[in-house]
Amino acid sequence: MRMKRYITGLAMSFGMFCAIPLPSHPWDDDCMGLVLPFMPVVGLLMGVLWWGLASLLALSAMHPVLAAAILAAAPMLLSGFLHLDGYMDTCDALLSRRSLEDMLRILKDPHTGAFAVIALALLVLLQFAAVYAIVDRGRAYAAFAIIPVIARCCASLSLLLLGPMPQSGYANMFKAHAKGAHKAFVLGCALATTTAAYLWMGLPGLAAALATALGFAAAMAYAYRAFDGASGDLAGFALVIGELCGLLAWGAIA
Repeated sequence: MRMKRYITGLAMSFGMFCAIPLPSHPWDDDCMGLVLPFMPVVGLLMGVLWWGLASLLALSAMHPVLAAAILAAAPMLLSGFLHLDGYMDTCDALLSRRSLEDMLRILKDPHTGAFAVIALALLVLLQFAAVYAIVDRGRAYAAFAIIPVIARCCASLSLLLLGPMPQSGYANMFKAHAKGAHKAFVLGCALATTTAAYLWMGLPGLAAALATALGFAAAMAYAYRAFDGASGDLAGFALVIGELCGLLAWGAIA
């Protein structure tokens, strides 16, 4: 019975945070507490696929610019643009520099503002440049398997530990079902992945893992103070920035 709950919770997490098709999409309210803790597992699958794609492109005769463009877009495609949506909405609200009430209104506004477009263009530019630096140097692509896991460990922990925004039914819904063991599991995944990054890739791997975590922490801290709480959009915003910081560190050091 417990194993069935874990499988259902994992499938629910995949269905919410990953665009990879599943044979079925089970849902059980009793398993809601497992959705956020299984985010690192979702990140592991996405990271392995990202790494595998990079390895295949390295074996092909594809031009490095085209290969870098495909790899830069891969994490967005694998997540179904879910976190990118939160990134754009949060940038639109934060960069408006208005009152909290106005920022909350902008955050929930379905229309895309100028600040969101500008922030997206800057993200795409930096992410492509970082991936191109990795591809052009012919470095090992192992960081592609590490960065998504670390970023999702951070996103999961932020939603489980930080106080949610009153308007965020998303964060409230999953946090209410979380237990101490779930938080310990996510923290263990983060520590294990960081250790694996160091053992696998040495100091550059450790730098990429730490840059991902620090980039996420800085972005979430800024947004959390601005909105006086956490939400799914804010977690997506920080996750995207965390992954970008990990790629920039890897591209600069490796």
